[in-house]
Amino acid sequence: MSTFTSYNLITVVNVAFQVYFALLFIRILLSWVRINPYGKFYRFIFELTEPVLAPFRRIFRPSPNFPIDFSPILAFFALALVQRLVVYLILLIF
Repeated sequence: MSTFTSYNLITVVNVAFQVYFALLFIRILLSWVRINPYGKFYRFIFELTEPVLAPFRRIFRPSPNFPIDFSPILAFFALALVQRLVVYLILLIF
């Protein structure tokens, strides 16, 4: 496979991760404001981001004394590591 094709594949992977990072950021912002949790926009964001956030939320549960949810921060770090790993594997294979 040529370098041009691997470059395109890396670009697609990076764009996909950036879109997902943006969705996570929107979810964080939506958690700070009162919004209808049954609205289509909120449900769309929730359904796309919850599969990544749920495992972190199970591991690091917010306590009643300190109710800050760190799962989005941990998800950002984990996704950044996965992104780098995928790009590295693409470079390694192609």
